[in-house]
Amino acid sequence: MRLQFLGSGDAFGSGGRFNTCFHVERAKHGNLLVDCGASSMVAIRKWEVEPNAISTVLVSHLHGDHFAGLPFFLLDAQLVSRRTAPLLLAGPPGFRDRLMTVMEAMFTGSTQVQRKFELEIRELALHERVETNGLAVTPYLMKHYSGAPSYALRIETGGKVLTYSGDTEWVEELIPAGRDADLFICEAYFFDKVMKYHIDYTTLVNHLPRIGAKRTIVTHMSAELLARSSQIALEAAHDGLIVDF
Repeated sequence: MRLQFLGSGDAFGSGGRFNTCFHVERAKHGNLLVDCGASSMVAIRKWEVEPNAISTVLVSHLHGDHFAGLPFFLLDAQLVSRRTAPLLLAGPPGFRDRLMTVMEAMFTGSTQVQRKFELEIRELALHERVETNGLAVTPYLMKHYSGAPSYALRIETGGKVLTYSGDTEWVEELIPAGRDADLFICEAYFFDKVMKYHIDYTTLVNHLPRIGAKRTIVTHMSAELLARSSQIALEAAHDGLIVDF
């Protein structure tokens, strides 16, 4: 299984990084995007990813740096990439309405166009394991205010388990979400400053033995943590990083 960090940044472009977006290549059932932040279409072009090969987009929570690239992605699918294959978008409760609102705010009338491809928008229920497009995804509730539930996503595909924390302060739900995962991607915002809604690197490191993931990579780092990169013992994401797991 191959994953590429198309974007590994926070909401503020710290370190000149793109917003969160991970691309997973799969042998069958099309490729996967995990989150699609506002800058993701630019990142897709930069890293020469084929949009039409993506069958599924999973969204952790409804903040712009995690899902506001979708209006651009859908417009590209219709007008530039000339998509014909079905596309599945899945996110937390409230996803459909929020996406429609953002699309209309950015490109008026874009929700009403007649597309040349089938678009399915699905809302994921907490702890419900959903099987679709050659993967299974189970959402776990995180603590991060977005006006809708914020999820960690446990994704099973191709015989591997990928867990992504989304944005959150430390919560016990991270333990079952990431347990024994082949790859655990977790945000680490500050080095050791504890704050609401975001986990710091030091807290994460202290809890990792309880999670037991085979491999952990930190992402979504603030300027403060990036400046202390020499103190980070875990693997740290950067835009373009390719991971085989």
